[in-house]
Amino acid sequence: MRPSRPGGPRRPSPPPPGAVALARLAGFVALAIAIIVGLVFWVGSCQGKTQHDEYASYMNDVRPIAQSSAATGTALANGLRSSKTLADLQSKLQGWSRQQQVLYDEALKLRPPGPLQAPNQEILGTLQLRAIAFAGLANTLAQAGSKATATVAGNLAQQAQRLSASDFVWADLFRLPATQTMTRLGVKGVIAPPSVIVPNPVVINANSFREVYGRLHSSSTSSTGNVTGLHGSSLVGTEAAAGGTTRPLSQSTATTVVVAADLQFRVTFKNGGNFEEFNVPVTLTINVVGSSKPVVNRTQKVDSIASGATKTVSFGNLGLPTSAFGNNATVHVEIGKVPGETNLANNKAQYQVFFSLGSGG
Repeated sequence: MRPSRPGGPRRPSPPPPGAVALARLAGFVALAIAIIVGLVFWVGSCQGKTQHDEYASYMNDVRPIAQSSAATGTALANGLRSSKTLADLQSKLQGWSRQQQVLYDEALKLRPPGPLQAPNQEILGTLQLRAIAFAGLANTLAQAGSKATATVAGNLAQQAQRLSASDFVWADLFRLPATQTMTRLGVKGVIAPPSVIVPNPVVINANSFREVYGRLHSSSTSSTGNVTGLHGSSLVGTEAAAGGTTRPLSQSTATTVVVAADLQFRVTFKNGGNFEEFNVPVTLTINVVGSSKPVVNRTQKVDSIASGATKTVSFGNLGLPTSAFGNNATVHVEIGKVPGETNLANNKAQYQVFFSLGSGG
């Protein structure tokens, strides 16, 4: 046996030169890559969150402006129905114009995201159109003077077209491109608000304005006592129609009227004045001999009647009581007074009739 070497067991061989440094470098590289990847994901997530919040915050600022402006359309529809005078309506229109101007000033403070700079300008354009439209409507009423009702109504409808145009500007030039931009950028859950100021176009057409202006013009002139010119209606005649047969009523002799399910009394009158009239009441009253109160008492209103025109008002579904059958009765017809009318002698007539269940003669 060989004797053991002095100095103890043999030591392992050292690693080759540079191996330790290479291992350390690889570890540092791996750690750096992990840190960089983490930073990339963190920055990306922060950017996505910031972008969503930016668009959501902007739309939240736009929403009250959109809603407040659109609510004026409802106020306009109600104001056209409820205003008592032209001055009242004119004052409301001026107030709505100022309201749109205030909203315009608020919209100037909006801070849209970069890609929505152009659509944001259309918000300002919408509010500007609406302010101009209401101011134009008020000015049209102020300058109406002695112009014909149809002319004033046409001018009002022309001014109101700006309100309809503003709805298209908001929908097509703001809301649509804003929605498309957010979809392209992947911004989810954020909605561009609508703003519709004319939900029903019929409210602002020429026919509607003609009725409104005619009513308010008549009310305004009658309350001030400044109605001038020739005004008034004249009764043309009254006839009973049933079963395909029509019989004119006479003020001098009694007329037999056959009672049937489709019995109607038709009252025709003419506008004998030089002006269009509005909301003209026509009343039909039937009294039967022996009855203490009328068996029929109805009133209908004619929305408008042009100068020199005639209108016929039909009264059906009379619901005559059995006491009227085989009995003498009186039919009274009256055309209501219009503002400025002075001659009422030709507005009414009274007819003697005999209600029969058979084919009377």
